[in-house]
Amino acid sequence: MKLRCWIRDLGLGARFVLAGGPADRLRGLLTAVGAGLGVALLLLATALPHALSARDQRELARQETSRSARPMPASDRTLLIADVDTRFRESDIRGRLLEPEGANSPLPPGLSSFPAPGEMAVSPALERLLRSPGARLLRERLPYHVTGTIAEAGLVGPDELAYYAGTRQLSQKERGSNGFMSRIDHFGAVPDARRGDPVLLLLTLLVVVALLTPIGVFVAAAVRFGGERRDRRLAALRLVGADAHTARRIAAGESLVGALLGLVLGAGLFVLGRRLAGHVAPFGVSVFPSDLVPAPLLAALVAVAVPGAAVGVTVLALRRVTAEPLGVVRSVRPAGRRLWWRLLLPAAGFALLAPELGRGDGQSFHRSYVVTASVLVLLGVTALLPWAVDRFVGRLGGGPLSWQLAVRRLQSGTDSAGRGAAGITVAVAGAIALQMLFAAVDADYVKSTGDDLSRAQMVVMLPPGTSLSEGSARLAQVRGVRGTDALYSAAVGDSARDPGVSAELTVGSCAALREVARLDSCRDGDVFTAPDPSAGSAATTLGRAGTLYIDSSYGSYTGLQIPFRMPAGGAKRASARPDPAGSLHGGILATPGAVPGAASAALQGTVYVRLDEAVPDARDEVRTAAAALGPLADAVTMVATRESARYASIRTVLFIGAALVSALIGAGLLVSQLEQLQDRGPLLAFLRALGTPRRTLGLSLLWQTALPVAVGLLPAAATGLALGAVLQHMSGGPVCADWPALCVLGGIGASLALLVTALSVPVLLRLVRAEGLRTE
Repeated sequence: MKLRCWIRDLGLGARFVLAGGPADRLRGLLTAVGAGLGVALLLLATALPHALSARDQRELARQETSRSARPMPASDRTLLIADVDTRFRESDIRGRLLEPEGANSPLPPGLSSFPAPGEMAVSPALERLLRSPGARLLRERLPYHVTGTIAEAGLVGPDELAYYAGTRQLSQKERGSNGFMSRIDHFGAVPDARRGDPVLLLLTLLVVVALLTPIGVFVAAAVRFGGERRDRRLAALRLVGADAHTARRIAAGESLVGALLGLVLGAGLFVLGRRLAGHVAPFGVSVFPSDLVPAPLLAALVAVAVPGAAVGVTVLALRRVTAEPLGVVRSVRPAGRRLWWRLLLPAAGFALLAPELGRGDGQSFHRSYVVTASVLVLLGVTALLPWAVDRFVGRLGGGPLSWQLAVRRLQSGTDSAGRGAAGITVAVAGAIALQMLFAAVDADYVKSTGDDLSRAQMVVMLPPGTSLSEGSARLAQVRGVRGTDALYSAAVGDSARDPGVSAELTVGSCAALREVARLDSCRDGDVFTAPDPSAGSAATTLGRAGTLYIDSSYGSYTGLQIPFRMPAGGAKRASARPDPAGSLHGGILATPGAVPGAASAALQGTVYVRLDEAVPDARDEVRTAAAALGPLADAVTMVATRESARYASIRTVLFIGAALVSALIGAGLLVSQLEQLQDRGPLLAFLRALGTPRRTLGLSLLWQTALPVAVGLLPAAATGLALGAVLQHMSGGPVCADWPALCVLGGIGASLALLVTALSVPVLLRLVRAEGLRTE
C-alpha cells in the first residue's frame, strides 16, 4: 500500500512538470541541465579507466623487446629496429627505423607491410602536421616518402605523432649503436606485475576522490534547482487535502522528472563528447572514441544514484519546510541545525585513516579505507557549510543598503545559497589536500638532471663513424647556434683482447677538453690523464703505457682493436671537471691530432650546443641539422629537472579534471543564481521602481553570492589542511603547507563567485525594468 502511494504521488509530481505551465517546464529543464552535466562527467569518469588501460595495452603491444638477454643472431625471423624519436617545437614525435632481416620478421602493430627503404608510414596526426605550411624543418628532418598510415592498433591516441621508416643502413651501423638500435624477434612486452608505487597509488586515489566528490555534490544540488517556487506549491496541495507526507512525495516526483531527463541529457552529452574525443587533446592526452566505454557496473550505479539522490535530497530538504494550506513557512533562524552529527563525518574519515599512518614509507595502503575516508572528510565540509552559514549570517547586522538586502535574503533562506557554495568548498578542500600531498612527494619524482644550462642548451649524440670534425663544424653553422663543443668517447685498454686495465678515452679540441677538465696548457697532439675517483688509478697506469687499444675485444665480443700510441714524453696531468651535463670524463683525454684516423669508427660523439634563444625555432634547426648527419643522430634539449612519467600523467589528469569540475561548478552556481533571480524578479523590479539604484541591487547580488562562499572557504581550508597533513604523513614526506599556493587555491574558489555575479548582472538589469512589475 505504501509503495502504491509513493508511485501515485511521484507520478502526480511528474505531471506537474510535464503538463504544467512554461515556468514549471523551465524549472524542470534547469534541473535536467544541471543533472545532465553532472551525469556526463560521471560517465566520463567511469569510462576513463578503460580508455587509459587501452592506451597502456597498445603501448605494451608495440614495444620492441628481445626474449634473450644475450645479443640475438640475425635470422629470417628477426628485425633491426632503431629508436629515432624527435621533437618538433612542443610536440614529441615517436620514430622507428625498420630493416627486416627475413620473410618472417615481426611486423609492428598498426602496419600491414614494411615500408620500403626511403619510405615511411605515419600516423594521421603526423601526416596533417607534415602538410602544414609551418612544418618545413620537420619535412627536411624526415626525408621519406609517405606511403602508408599507422592504424589505431599502433597508436596510443589519435593525436599521437609517430612514424615507421624503412632503411638498409642499420646492418651497417649495428656496432656501437649505444642503445639506439636493437635486433628483435617479436613486438610486445609483459606488463610489470610487481606492486606499484604506494605513494603514486595514494595520489591516484585522492585525485579520483577530489574530482568525483564535487560532481556528486553538484548533482545533489542540481536536482533542487527551482526548489523554492516548487515548495510554495505545497500550500495549494495542502489546501485540497494532501497531508505533509503526500506533499513531499509529490515534490520529490517533480525532482525525479528533472533527474531522469538529466540522465538522458547526460548520456547524450557523453555520446557527443565521445565523438569529439578524437579531435581534442587537453594537456596533450588524446584517446580514441572507441576507448571511452563506461564500466557497466559503474554506469548502472550512476543511473540509479542520480534519481535516488533527487528523491532523497528533496524529501530531506522539505523536512525543514512547513507547508500549510495558507502558505509555506520557513524559520528565519533555524534551530534544528546541530553541530555534533556534522562533525561525525570528518571524524569517521580521520578514524579510518588512523591505522594507515603506522604503515611507514613505501608500504601499501588499503584502497577502500583511503577512498572511504577521503570521501567522508570531504563530505563533512558539505555538512558543515549550512551550519556555518547560518551561524555567520544570523549575527550580521546593519550596513549599506546592498549589504542589508543580501544579508536579509540569506537569513530568510540559506539552503539555496549553501547549495551553490557547497561544490566550491568541497573542491577547494580537495585541492588543498592534493596540493599538500603533491608538495610533499614532489622532490621524489622531480629530480635535478645536473645540466648546466649556462654552458649549453642542447646536446647532440652522434653514432660511431662520424668524422671528428664534421659534426661540430656542421652544427656550428646552423642558424641560432652561438657555439659548439664536440667530445668523442670510446673504451681504451692496455691490450687488444681482454685488457687488464681499461678506462674511458675522450677526444676533443683543446676548447672542448676544457669543458671536461682543467688543463694548464693544451695544443693539438697532446694527451692527458685525468684520474677519476670511481676508476681508481687506471688513468695513471694507462698514461705510462706505450700503446693502448681502442675498442678492445672481450670474450666473445670482437672489438675494432685500434692501436693508439701514446706520446713519447708521456701524457700530461689534468683534473676532471663536470661537463655541461654534470658527468665526469675521467681517464684518457686526447686531442684529434693524437689519435689515429681509424679511431673515428669506434668513437661516439657528443656535441654540446649553445643557442641564441632570440632566434625562432633554433632548437628545431639543430634537430634538423643533426638528422642530416645520420639517421641515428639524436638531438636532446637540456633541462634542469626531469619528472617521472607516471607522476606527470597523474598531474595531467588532475589538471584536466580540475578544469572540467571548475567549469561544472561555475555553471551550477550560475544556474542557481539565475533561478533565484527569476523567483525574485517582481520584488527586484518593485525595489527599482521605488528608486533603489541598479548599483545597489548588483552589489547585493555580489554579497549574496560571495558571503556563503567566503564562509565555506574557512571549513574547507581547515579540512583540506588536516587531510593534507595526514596524507603527507602517510606518504613519508615532510608535513608542511605551501601557504602562497593555498591562498591561490582559495582565491580561485572566490573568483568563481565573482565571475558568476558578473554573468548574472545582465539578467538582473533586464528583470528590474518596469515590465518586471507585470503579473497575472
